[in-house]
Amino acid sequence: MNFCRIGPMFDCSRNAVLNLESIQKLIQITARSGYTTFMLYLEDVYEIEGEPYFGHGRGRYTQEELRTIDAWCKDAGLEFIPCIQTLAHLDCMLRWPKYAKIRDFANIMLVGEEETYALIEKMFQTMANCVSTRILNVGMDEAHMVGHGKYYHLHGHVPRSEVMMHHVQRVAEIAKKYGFTITVWSDMFYHLASSGGRYSRDFKVTDELRGRIPSNVELVYWEYLSADEKQYDAIIRNHEKMKKGTWFAGALGSCRGYSPVNANSILNTKVALRSCKRNGIQNVMMTSWGDDGGECSRFSFLPSLFFAGQYAQGNTSITKIRKAFENEFKISWNAFMNLDLISGTKRTNASKYMLYNDLFSGLLDTRIPPHVEQEFAACARRLSRYQKHETWGYLFATATALCRVLEVKANLGNDLRTAYQKDDREALTALVKRCKLLTKRLQVFYRAYRNQWYLENKDFGFEVQDIRIGGLISRVKNCTWRLEQYLSGDVQRIEELEQTPLDYAGAGETRIPNLISVDYENSVSPGVVINKTYNPL
Repeated sequence: MNFCRIGPMFDCSRNAVLNLESIQKLIQITARSGYTTFMLYLEDVYEIEGEPYFGHGRGRYTQEELRTIDAWCKDAGLEFIPCIQTLAHLDCMLRWPKYAKIRDFANIMLVGEEETYALIEKMFQTMANCVSTRILNVGMDEAHMVGHGKYYHLHGHVPRSEVMMHHVQRVAEIAKKYGFTITVWSDMFYHLASSGGRYSRDFKVTDELRGRIPSNVELVYWEYLSADEKQYDAIIRNHEKMKKGTWFAGALGSCRGYSPVNANSILNTKVALRSCKRNGIQNVMMTSWGDDGGECSRFSFLPSLFFAGQYAQGNTSITKIRKAFENEFKISWNAFMNLDLISGTKRTNASKYMLYNDLFSGLLDTRIPPHVEQEFAACARRLSRYQKHETWGYLFATATALCRVLEVKANLGNDLRTAYQKDDREALTALVKRCKLLTKRLQVFYRAYRNQWYLENKDFGFEVQDIRIGGLISRVKNCTWRLEQYLSGDVQRIEELEQTPLDYAGAGETRIPNLISVDYENSVSPGVVINKTYNPL
C-alpha cells in the first residue's frame, strides 16, 4: 500500500507513562514492523521551562528525554511525531489553580485569552527545541462545550463555529512561527458541516468553512470501532471536501481495562486501510489509548500492531503475517491472541467491570452472563502455558492471575444475593470461603500487575492502581467479615443484598450484553459521582 507516513501512537497521558526502556523497545518493534513514524500522545506529560505545574507529579518527559527519543527514532529510520493538546483533554493541567484563568469549561482551555496562547507558544517552543520533525499533532478533539463556560460569561453567546475557527487560526499562526504543519483531530470541524453525530454522512461543507481552515492545518479523521468499508469511504470523501490531505487514525487493540482486543482491531484495520488506499490517503496513525488508568500493557497488542504495519506494506496474507510475527517475537500468534479472551466471552471491557463490580451493591450484576466463570478458568489454563516465556512471560502471568480472580469473582455477587434472599445458610457459609479465596487471588494478581507496571512504565501513576486494587481487596475483606457477622447472628441484615438489582442500561430482560465504556467510577458503586464532561452530540 506504501503510505507516505504510517505509525503507531502510544498514549502516555492516562497514568501509565512509558519508561525509556519500553520506548526504545517499541521504537525497534515499530521499525521492524514496517512503519515510518513513531508517535507519543502526551497532553501535559512533557517539561516546559517556566511551567513547573505543567505535568507535575505525572512522570512527564524531560526535554532531554524527548531529544533522546527523537534520536532513537532517527537511528531506526522513523520520524518521531509528538501528539499534544492545545484546547481540550487537559483535565490534569487545568486542575491546578495556577491555570484557573485559562480554563473555560471542564478540561477545555479559554479561547481568546492571551495567557492561553502564551502557554501554547511555550508548547511549540518546547517541541521545536526537542524534535526534528515539523509535523505536530495538536489535538482539539471532543471540545463539545467550548465557549460555554467562562468564555460565555466574558463574551456572551458566540456560535461554536466562530469560537473554534478563531482558536485554530491563532494556534496555526503560532505553529507557522516555528515552522510547524499541525494536524488536528477533525471531529469538531466535521460537526460544523454536519447536522448529525460525530461523523454523520449528512454533510454539507460551505466555501466559508473551507476558506477558514489555515494552510498549515491538516485534518485527522479518527474511527476506532467500525468495520463498515462504505462508511470509511463516505467520511473520507467528505473530509477531502473540507481540506485536501486528510490523515486517518485507526486503533490498535487497547482502550479501557487490563486486556487488549486484537481481533477487533485487526478486522477494523484491514477494512480501514483498504479504504484509505482506495481514497488516496497518504498519512495514517494507529492509535493505542489508555483511557481510565492506562491499565493495558502496550505490548499486549503486538498482533494488531504488527498486522497493521505489515498490511500497510502490502503483505495482506494473514498466514504470512502470522509466520512473520512468530519469527519476530519468538512466540506463537495464537498465544498473544488468547490475551483478548480476558475481556470475558469476547465482551469488550467485561473483565474490568466484572473485577470492580461490588459484591454487595452489584451495580453491574445484571450484565454478567451465567457460568462465565468457566470461560475464565479455561482462559487461565490457556494463558498459563506461556508464563515462563523469556521475554513475554510477565504479560501472561498477569493475564492468568486476572482470569483466576474472575473465575472466582464474576458472579459471586449474584450468588451471594441468591443465597441470602433464600436464607440458605449452608450456601452462604460456602460463599464465605469463596470470598477468602478471592482475596488470596486478588493479592496474586496485584503482585503480577505491579511487576508488569514497573517493567514498562515510569513509577508515577501506579498510585491509582494501588488505590483501586487495594481498595477492592479491602472491600472484599469487609464483605467477608459482614457475612460472617450475619451467619453468627451478630447482625440481623445485610441491607445491600436485600435489594433487587436494576439493569444498568434500563433494558431489563432484553439487556444488551456488551458495555464497551464502563469505567472504574461507574463500576464500583452507585454512590460514586461520575465526573464526565458533558457531551451534547
